[in-house]
Amino acid sequence: MKPAGHSVDLPHALKNPMTQQNTLPIAVAGATGRMGNMLIEAILATDDCRLSGALDIASSPALGQDAASFLGKTSGVSVASDLKQGLKDSGFLIDFTRPEGTLAHLKVCRELGVKAVIGTTGFTDEQKAEIAEIAQDIAIVMAPNMSVGVNVTLKLLQMAAQALSTGYDIEIIEAHHRHKVDAPSGTALKMGEVIAEAIGRDLKECAVYERYGHTGERDPSTIGFSTIRGGDIVGDHTVLFAGIGERIEVTHKSSSRATYAQGSLRAVRFLAGQQRGLFDMFDVLNLR
Repeated sequence: MKPAGHSVDLPHALKNPMTQQNTLPIAVAGATGRMGNMLIEAILATDDCRLSGALDIASSPALGQDAASFLGKTSGVSVASDLKQGLKDSGFLIDFTRPEGTLAHLKVCRELGVKAVIGTTGFTDEQKAEIAEIAQDIAIVMAPNMSVGVNVTLKLLQMAAQALSTGYDIEIIEAHHRHKVDAPSGTALKMGEVIAEAIGRDLKECAVYERYGHTGERDPSTIGFSTIRGGDIVGDHTVLFAGIGERIEVTHKSSSRATYAQGSLRAVRFLAGQQRGLFDMFDVLNLR
């Protein structure tokens, strides 16, 4: 999407986020979680970014501890639950948490002029509309999957769907770890949206999320979803184009969250050149 909306008066440090040590100051939400740890490690390993804030819930036992202590390092940034305190020195927030938490974080980001990278999934349509409204004042990259490979896969699916729009049944199969709380995954839904748009359909009208009992013959206009939850699967996604006499499968498998972290940092670097607007990883990777 493209920039929109009206101006907001940003603090000087946020108008020029490459300030201290000529680096991009990034705060991480959910700093003590698995993804938060991965993001912190990735930030500390770069030359052009620095950790400027680490946020967690008020009940976290890590509050007050150094955000890099899990690495046996010292970052100089303590884990905090106060949003304004945690964001005051930041130009950017990376958020992989829960929808309600992300929206609360974005309201403070808007107030402080902090740009945001959102990897949270499970938003309702109303919540997405609220994020779009906030993006009138600050720049936001929101994507259900920050992996560069996944987003290239989405582009390939767009091309495949256009070529296989008739004569092929489309099914999306995704698998994740046992702790994931939303289904289908945001990435699977994004795949469905990309495919549906490419073939002129509305996913809300053609998606089938469950089958049970006597279902009758498959409606060729539908896009089916299957969900697997178990173990420590980071994230597997396969789109099946099933025709008569042949099947085409497009698959992406993640073995580490490091790819999400690296993609998030690419999104931050993209946002450094934006003032406001809602963007996705296609914008970041110039895949339009």
